[in-house]
Amino acid sequence: MILNPAKRELLAAELLAAEGLAVEGRSLTKDAIRRLLRNKAAALALVVLALLVILAIFGPSLIPFNYEDPDWNAFRSPPDFAAGHYFGTDANGRDLLARTLYGTRVSLTVAIVATFVSVFIGVLYGAVSGYFGGRLDAIMMRFVDIMYALPYILFVILLMVIFGRNVYLLFAAIGALEWLTMARIVRGQTLSLKHREFIEAARASGQRSFKIILKHIVPNLVGPVVIYAALTVPEIIATESFLSYLGFGVQEPLTSLGTLIADGAAGMETTPWMLFFPAGFLVALLMSLLFIGDGLRDAFDPKDR
Repeated sequence: MILNPAKRELLAAELLAAEGLAVEGRSLTKDAIRRLLRNKAAALALVVLALLVILAIFGPSLIPFNYEDPDWNAFRSPPDFAAGHYFGTDANGRDLLARTLYGTRVSLTVAIVATFVSVFIGVLYGAVSGYFGGRLDAIMMRFVDIMYALPYILFVILLMVIFGRNVYLLFAAIGALEWLTMARIVRGQTLSLKHREFIEAARASGQRSFKIILKHIVPNLVGPVVIYAALTVPEIIATESFLSYLGFGVQEPLTSLGTLIADGAAGMETTPWMLFFPAGFLVALLMSLLFIGDGLRDAFDPKDR
């Protein structure tokens, strides 16, 4: 397509304005961070989450007991500061503090990796569906509807039974099914963006569709994607804990918060500490993530600016 000089100058100006959105996006992100930190509940949740992450990463290496080695002199021992078992021991004599910290690490790893997989698939799928529209959009969204109709937990359990139970398959199984809502959110946002002036200018300048999606569409979806990703992490942690509770999640010798809660629930009348400490960590982790997600939603809400 041959453009006259005036039209080329107009398109150039619009493209420069579109490029400037990246700078504006960064300023909006900084503004959202400031708003998030001014939210007292979200700020406290960030502190709690940071503490839990630090404990999960460095805590097991600072404890004299390994999460899988038994103490032959302490079976089902209650919290004993003199012996160094601050959370007590389990039925096999393993230190519960070490296992709780290691279980927190495993649960967080599963959640972060699965969230990354779901965000990656959902953003690309939703952006392509919304940008191209028409029959392709209809086919892609009908596939999403079919996937929604499947029982999520049963589908994950089926994958675990068929392909074997290991932590890497758990990453893939949960992440490969959590992208559906993300795809719908991104598709709706893309539909509202693809007719904006800077997108039309990019098309008129000859940029390819996938370049437009990656360079202009996806960067303008940061707010909704970050909010939903923050709310997806606690959902995946809860899902992993539920699967581990049923015996389909993380397997020995590894442990997770769900596995520890399942062990503690079996003997909560005689050994309540085996349930109390892992459940406390799980509640603190989920609550902090939920408060952060709510804070991010408020921080990115344009109506509050």
